[in-house]
Amino acid sequence: MRTSSPPSASVDWAYFLDVDGTLIDIADTPGAAFVDTELLDLIARLYQESGGAMALVSGRSISDLEHLLGSLHLPLAGQHGLERRDAAGRLWIHAATPEAKCTIKEALAPVLVQYPGLLLEDKGLTLALHYRQAPHLAAYAHRLMGQLANDADAGLEVQPGKRVAEVKPSGIDKGTAVSEYLKESPFKGRRPVFIGDDLNDEHGFAEVNRLEGISIKVGKGRSCARFRLPDVAAVRRWLGNILKGSE
Repeated sequence: MRTSSPPSASVDWAYFLDVDGTLIDIADTPGAAFVDTELLDLIARLYQESGGAMALVSGRSISDLEHLLGSLHLPLAGQHGLERRDAAGRLWIHAATPEAKCTIKEALAPVLVQYPGLLLEDKGLTLALHYRQAPHLAAYAHRLMGQLANDADAGLEVQPGKRVAEVKPSGIDKGTAVSEYLKESPFKGRRPVFIGDDLNDEHGFAEVNRLEGISIKVGKGRSCARFRLPDVAAVRRWLGNILKGSE
């Protein structure tokens, strides 16, 4: 699909924003990510000016997002929509069976010893096998996680991402999270905007496209998004211009 720069936006729209690779640059490890005060101010202002119609929709857990955001309190969808905090502060959770997750984690233990470049992140509802420090193991990591998910026979699927293969319950994703938010105030009735950079964001793009909203892919790569921004800095500038227009 041919993409171009997104149009000038409005504070009357509903904003759904990925975090890593979209609002902040991807770090060597998930724990090394850092949210600067300038971004925190931008998020807080956009949340206020949009009347609260802004949510972060991330692969990170909600608890991890809260750690990054500090005192900021806003709607959050974590672990690709498996957990979601709405505008009223209510928490919704879609969980895999603990037995299946435990079995997969145990099977990965000797693999992590054999390949120290791999990193297993237990997010609570999902298991993410990162190969950022061992990109040559990409095919192996995806094949292994796919086999473990299939063997578990518990309705699991592998969600690919940037140098990560993540096992999660099937049928719930960033697109379903966006759909759920848009049924609720203050998102309901607004034109949706979804900004992301990764394969797991394609679900969000597809849902927003279906609703004739604004889907924005960050960086290079094939995507169903209708618009594109080159990098994190460009995303921040675009969001900042929304606020300038409201002053």
